[in-house]
Amino acid sequence: MTEPIRVFLVDDQDLVRAGFRMLIDSQPGLTVVGEAGDGGEALERLAVTRCDVVLMDVRMPRLDGVEATRRLAARPDPPRVIVLTTFDLDEYAFAAIRAGAAAFLLKDATPETLLDAIRTVHAGDSVVAPSTTRRLLEHFAGVLPDPAAASVVPDRRLDALTERERETLVLVGRGLSNAEIAADFVVSEATVKTHIGRLLAKTGSRDRVQLVVLAYETGLVGS
Repeated sequence: MTEPIRVFLVDDQDLVRAGFRMLIDSQPGLTVVGEAGDGGEALERLAVTRCDVVLMDVRMPRLDGVEATRRLAARPDPPRVIVLTTFDLDEYAFAAIRAGAAAFLLKDATPETLLDAIRTVHAGDSVVAPSTTRRLLEHFAGVLPDPAAASVVPDRRLDALTERERETLVLVGRGLSNAEIAADFVVSEATVKTHIGRLLAKTGSRDRVQLVVLAYETGLVGS
């Protein structure tokens, strides 16, 4: 029998955590193994609680979700973190992703979206859809590095990339899906997946989200 996906909840609102718990525990293959009201408490409890996926709020007292995510990511074999944000308010969401979060979700996402995100992140993928990536980058354009400044100093993470891999990284950074990239290159989606797999390995990126961040940080894509 397959072990259930273990989820840990971090949010400073009791009602929010209760709602998440009821939803997640109602699903086969998912179970809530713990919860915390802020980042500091989460780190303490996660030190002794095994879990697979953490739902992490951004704005919390004592220790916010950005720093909690950063400290979690530094631990051996850390759980995957989904950042929860109100999007129109949380300028820290992008910082949390850079700190090590696997993905982000809007707090007004549908229950189906949340459950699918947990399963997808647990499988090692990103839940940031291309259209959502575009909206995220538009919203956080003001805190992204200046491409002109970034291009002055070459980034060694790009040294090993082939020209086609660089082109792929640019399109990923612009929020294109694998199907859209395949159409642009006139190749199969399987070929695009191969390019992205090599990009992840060569740049040390965890997932598609980090590739998007890399494309902007290195100036390959401008805001």
